[in-house]
Amino acid sequence: MFSTRLASLSLALALILTACAWRAPATPHAVPPAATAKPTSIKLTDALGRTVTLPRAPQRIALAGRAVTLVTDAVYLFPAAPARVVTLAKGTQGKDFVPVIDPNHESKLKLETQVGPEQVAAAKPDVVLLKSYMADTLGKPLESLSIPVVYVDFETPEQYQRDLATLGQIFDDPARAKQVSAFYQERVERVTQSLAGLSDDKKPRVLLLYYNDKDGQIAFNVPPREWIQTWMAQTAGGRPVWKDAKLGQGWTKVNLEQIAAWDADQIYIIAYTGNVSDVVKRLKADPQWQALRAVKQGTLYAFPADYYSWDQSDTRWILGLMWLAGKIQPDRFAGSNIQQEARTFYKEMYNLDDAAFQKYIQPNLAGDLP
Repeated sequence: MFSTRLASLSLALALILTACAWRAPATPHAVPPAATAKPTSIKLTDALGRTVTLPRAPQRIALAGRAVTLVTDAVYLFPAAPARVVTLAKGTQGKDFVPVIDPNHESKLKLETQVGPEQVAAAKPDVVLLKSYMADTLGKPLESLSIPVVYVDFETPEQYQRDLATLGQIFDDPARAKQVSAFYQERVERVTQSLAGLSDDKKPRVLLLYYNDKDGQIAFNVPPREWIQTWMAQTAGGRPVWKDAKLGQGWTKVNLEQIAAWDADQIYIIAYTGNVSDVVKRLKADPQWQALRAVKQGTLYAFPADYYSWDQSDTRWILGLMWLAGKIQPDRFAGSNIQQEARTFYKEMYNLDDAAFQKYIQPNLAGDLP
């Protein structure tokens, strides 16, 4: 009996001690829910001087219109491009570089260069990038569908600096824009500084000719004064013989009689389709071309190319400038190595290491390269 009461008393005491030790949890301080950060809007000035405001960094970027291939290569200088680009143009120069740098290229909507606004709108883009001369034909119809449009040029070195900054805003990656701009600027300065003090009498008379055999009709053309090809010839230490000719807004066709009359010290052949080295080989075997002084003295050259020719306002223009300077003024660039420059370009611009260069770029190289 006593032991039973003792057990009951012990149990009651344990319950009392437990109750004393327990305390209701303190009411926590009220923690406000995490504020959802509003997307930061982007305000930029495009190539037409228009102020364009985007509600946030666009996640779906459409590339469309004529000459968009050259814009595409600039867009893919930014690491985020493969994830954000939703449309691509069908290639017009025979080869397509995008599959080398975009593992998602098959999923992109492929557009013809002559595309309508409804086809672009089908991709549901946050923004469309167009060449500025597409404003009336494609830009305005897209804007009428409430689709933001940003215009770029990417035609001259100065425009490259400006338009790269615009892409830096669109991708929310200004650091990459500055890095790429510095890459180009450093190499342009290297060329101009190497040619500093060069007198006009030391500058050979050069001729750049675009070879075209469309529909089986062979034609030779010279670029306008304002185009990057003319700028290259001058910046690389030459005197463009076609500058004083009557030129159009685009390529101007010239005949062999005019080519002979210019009597250039050096002639450079450009080809956007086919192998430019094969073109020059055929010209050297042509009796009419053999009468030209440049052919006689061995200064008829094939302008280099890989996926695209290095002469045009594609990202590769910097390689074209360095190569051309080495050809026009070899004494000033005796230690240059254009093959190594090309490897550096693809590594720093497109993250292609030496193995990738050997696999994708080297087999496509054409032109007068060492």
